[in-house]
Amino acid sequence: MLKPAYQQNLFPHWTSIPIRFRDLDPLNHVNNALFSTYYEEARIKFIQRVPEFSNQLDEGFSFVLANIRINFVNPAEYPGELLIGTGIRSTGNTSISSFQAIYTEEDKTLVSVAEAHGVWFDLNKQRPSKLPDISQREKLFLPKEILDS
Repeated sequence: MLKPAYQQNLFPHWTSIPIRFRDLDPLNHVNNALFSTYYEEARIKFIQRVPEFSNQLDEGFSFVLANIRINFVNPAEYPGELLIGTGIRSTGNTSISSFQAIYTEEDKTLVSVAEAHGVWFDLNKQRPSKLPDISQREKLFLPKEILDS
């Protein structure tokens, strides 16, 4: 999986999350189980900023995580803040593939990368639903250097 050095323009959306003391393992590193939660929080903030998605959230639609692959690169330590970059890698009829990376806010060290696949889901009908049309929103998609890797 790609391990990009920090660049502000690599990701269309950034989220900052503080490292909490309760997130630590016995070695004083962020426990690996928390990374899935960090990525989830960033994906939720991302879709809430996209009107085509956020408008349908109120109507009973949401993403259901189909799978996620996380690679751990460097430890994250307390105290500190984490920056999570999020962008869309590709879309299907009912699904989205995203790529995310976590960096330390202080020195921009790469901590982790993840690829996630989510299905747009109609919670009322309990089945996948066609994605809202975001094809004209190029700024939601990752730049070519990430897409080609």
